[in-house]
Amino acid sequence: MKKYLIAFMLLPLLIFANGCRPSNDEEIGYKESSINDEIPIPKNAKQIEITTNSSNPNIKIGVRYELKNIGGEQGLYPPKSYFQKLKDLGWMELEEKRMGHVQFFKKDDTVIAIEIHEDTINIYEMNTGAKF
Repeated sequence: MKKYLIAFMLLPLLIFANGCRPSNDEEIGYKESSINDEIPIPKNAKQIEITTNSSNPNIKIGVRYELKNIGGEQGLYPPKSYFQKLKDLGWMELEEKRMGHVQFFKKDDTVIAIEIHEDTINIYEMNTGAKF
């Protein structure tokens, strides 16, 4: 009887814990971004728009991906595992350039801006000598 009681009490906990897994979990993996093969994106991110002609003179090219809850509620929670993956691949965060939802990373001569919102991630490759 105690076994059934314990199992009955643990079942809601297991259901809750499984339902709270982030959609961009590292187990899913990463793939190359469509604008630069050195920029990883979560494998289950769906490309919804590419910008080749931005009105911003600092942006060379950009892409928007849809990924459920990438930034948590209202985009307030940056995806730490994703940013760690960038660092593991040699991208160095330019912390002094961070602006709200936008974070900048540099690798060699390439600078990218990553803008995280609740269900979208925008990646912009910046022009050489861009002022940001």
